[in-house]
Amino acid sequence: MSVSPPVPPIELPEGLPSAAVIDLDAIAANVRALRGHAPGAGLMAVVKADAYGHGLVPAARAALAGGAAWLGTAQLSEALALRAAGLTAPTLSWLTVPGDRYAEAIRQGVDIGVSAGWALAEIAAAAREVGGTARLHLKVDTGLNRNGCTLADWPQLLEDALKLQADGLVSVVGGFSHFVSADEPADPVNARQLENFVTALDLATTAGARFEVRHIANSPATLSNPDAHFDLVRPGLSVYGLSPFPERPPHEFGLRPAMTLLGRVANVKRVAAGQGVSYGHTYVTSTDTEVAVVPLGYGDGIPRHASGTGPVQLGGRRFRVSGRVCMDQVVVDLADGGIGRVAAGDVAVLFGGAPGEPSAQDWAQAAGTINYEIVTRLGARVPRVHTGSAGR
Repeated sequence: MSVSPPVPPIELPEGLPSAAVIDLDAIAANVRALRGHAPGAGLMAVVKADAYGHGLVPAARAALAGGAAWLGTAQLSEALALRAAGLTAPTLSWLTVPGDRYAEAIRQGVDIGVSAGWALAEIAAAAREVGGTARLHLKVDTGLNRNGCTLADWPQLLEDALKLQADGLVSVVGGFSHFVSADEPADPVNARQLENFVTALDLATTAGARFEVRHIANSPATLSNPDAHFDLVRPGLSVYGLSPFPERPPHEFGLRPAMTLLGRVANVKRVAAGQGVSYGHTYVTSTDTEVAVVPLGYGDGIPRHASGTGPVQLGGRRFRVSGRVCMDQVVVDLADGGIGRVAAGDVAVLFGGAPGEPSAQDWAQAAGTINYEIVTRLGARVPRVHTGSAGR
């Protein structure tokens, strides 16, 4: 796919100094595109971390409108927030801790990821307490060495879970894992992990488990590795229209960024040549110029590591942050074609999805990080303004 989808005009509502404008129709369209990349599997839209900064409930509704069959969260509190908002779709939460809200999750029909025996014991106790049956997905660590049960301990976890299933306390419905380097498709660790995953699934079948769903594919594996699709794919980043491959833009996969970060210019003023700008005077004007102040800073999630490099579009031209990113604002030197063309009240685009706009990936490169972090780190002071009709 090489044709970029049309992007509707994005506006900053009057009176707001900044906003992240979220196109819900883009989220729904992205889910439809992702389903096309994995036509033989169901799709779980991962909405953890406030839907990667896009707004948990509106984004989840939009993803379901686009054809997502499942929702995925890291923490039980996120899954329970979805239930409180009236979303009844199958939902898995996989990162729990001792003493977590297991009883409430069982009451609300939230599937629970299990990575260790202690979790089985606590979930079984919660099931007894509420008189219900917990739906479990057992997670096997195939090489990430993060969460998940090791292959060495996998047989015991299976045995214990199936005993609890025989007692009616749990239903073992899923088996899953997570990739180390799916964003580098040629990395041989991906093939080793798939081999380990298949081994774990075979052991589960031999032990008597009958999984309803098997899943390991995140966004990059959904887009690049059909062998990893199994029964469910589990994309997160790409649901929001961002590419998990830094060198490949979203439109190559039929995706459109859903978030546009806007800031309203608070001040424009003349500054003479040779003057330092912002803290530490790490930037010095080379000519008489004008500078614009945009009210977004590291207190809003703008990475300070992008001082002097972060791209900003003003008046249809691209500039860079001049000097250090401050807590509440950045300064932009308009010398490169912007003098006399920008005024207080004009709208700056820090990143978005329209042709020519800076992207979240541009900011990631400027800050030496990944685009996942750029959208997820935006703070609560930045209003999320949702547009479009998907899931409304």
